[in-house]
Amino acid sequence: MLNQFKPTWMIESIYNLTPDELKANGIKAILTDLDNTLIAWNNPSGTQELRQWLNQMKTNQIPVIVVSNNNHERVEKAVQRFDLPFVARALKPFKTGIKKALKEYQFQPDEVVMVGDQMLTDVLAANRMNIRSILVKPLMQTDAWNTRINRLMERKIQVQLAKKENFEIQWRNHLDD
Repeated sequence: MLNQFKPTWMIESIYNLTPDELKANGIKAILTDLDNTLIAWNNPSGTQELRQWLNQMKTNQIPVIVVSNNNHERVEKAVQRFDLPFVARALKPFKTGIKKALKEYQFQPDEVVMVGDQMLTDVLAANRMNIRSILVKPLMQTDAWNTRINRLMERKIQVQLAKKENFEIQWRNHLDD
């Protein structure tokens, strides 16, 4: 049961991912959470670092698809300036949003990675779909009210993983570090 919360990789930031390391791992597309993963939850405009990273992915023909639990209007407003496709109301940790993204954008589970800042939603949804996952540090140390509850539960899960699965949080800069 606890293994369902273990990410494939843990890196500091989504912006550390490079096209070369993604391709070396057979990853053709990135499914990503929105808030505190791609953009700070309280800064929908994004940063210059985000724009550079998205340009790098686009240049290397690696689609970035937002898979968010937020409603359609919120996600659309946040990603329209970046011209990103998205699946809203993904219902993570259920498979619904990831399944929809795979079907709509015609990818197989072994061709994508799910990137997110929460074990309870992003990582669990990825593991339920048998796709690889990347847990990233949240961009902001503060969370929206509904995420704070998840963070408390995640800390308890991390303690249990450490005890029973010899798992520890080790943040890296890249997948192959």
